[in-house]
Amino acid sequence: MELGLYTFGDTHPDKVAGKAIHTNQRFRNLLEEIQLADQLGLEVFALGEHHREEYTISAPAVVLAAAAVVTKKIKLSSAVTVLSSDDPVRVYQSFSTVDQLSNGRAEIMVGRGSFIESYPLFGYNLKDYDALFAEKLELLLTINQQEIVTWRGKHRPSFHSLGIYPRPYQEKLPIWLAVGGTPESAVRAGTLGLPLALAIIGGLPAQFVPFVDLYKQSAREHGHTPKLGINSHVYVADDSQRAGDDFFPAYSAMMNKIGRERGWQPMARGHFEASRSAQGALLVGSPQQVIDKILYEHELVGHTRFLAQMSMGMMDHKKILKSIELFGTQVAPAVRKATQTLPATV
Repeated sequence: MELGLYTFGDTHPDKVAGKAIHTNQRFRNLLEEIQLADQLGLEVFALGEHHREEYTISAPAVVLAAAAVVTKKIKLSSAVTVLSSDDPVRVYQSFSTVDQLSNGRAEIMVGRGSFIESYPLFGYNLKDYDALFAEKLELLLTINQQEIVTWRGKHRPSFHSLGIYPRPYQEKLPIWLAVGGTPESAVRAGTLGLPLALAIIGGLPAQFVPFVDLYKQSAREHGHTPKLGINSHVYVADDSQRAGDDFFPAYSAMMNKIGRERGWQPMARGHFEASRSAQGALLVGSPQQVIDKILYEHELVGHTRFLAQMSMGMMDHKKILKSIELFGTQVAPAVRKATQTLPATV
């Protein structure tokens, strides 16, 4: 199994133009996190795209380009690129550039996004939510297959027999479809033969088994081999109590802020503890607890990639580095060893 990390680059909103000290420091911290992950032998580091004051990353490819020149082996991906409100040509060119700078380590994880700010920001109508994504994904996949492209669509200007450059260092860029659990997304990924990145950040992992089965069935019916990754909230400390005490304040503050916007009930410590129980979605605990949870999910859905989002809210940078270290030195080797001996689930 591939093990890695992802983040949105959470930060304190700076408010004052010309004095974005929190954002500046967050970018420095972020590059340190990526370098550490690379040194520890983790396979993937991914960055999410958001257009909100509490997140630093609105242009993942720019940050990944910086990471490309200070890392050696780790794959560099978005998590996600909000393709519906972007231009597939520019997305491809940006990630091809990252691929060249990294000697073939770039990936794209595309999705429709968990927030809607990018739609009005770039002049798109939310009524076209699914149509935008379907059309732009088709164009992105076409560009990935061929150098000279002719395109005619509804939501993006047409062009005839034009080359898309630069081409990537790899023959093709790996493109993952990131989803939250809608059946239509499972069928789309399976039908197109795309690897599926499933976010399990709430509820019970067991609830996602029918969704994964639908994806795998759709892939097989169209002659494709399914490939599944899981993205979840994770924090590792030396023991369970310390992990919970470290992570809860920042995590609950972040979730409650989003919750107020969406009408969720406030997160209390009891709900947090239930979520990090043996069969819950939250992987917060000792190294062994996190190992056990990843392997439990592997028994359920047979994923071959797991990405941990641990740099969330206003977590202390040194604690995040320690969590990454434990994840890389204790969790990842144990999970890799165990999944090498377990039968694959396809």
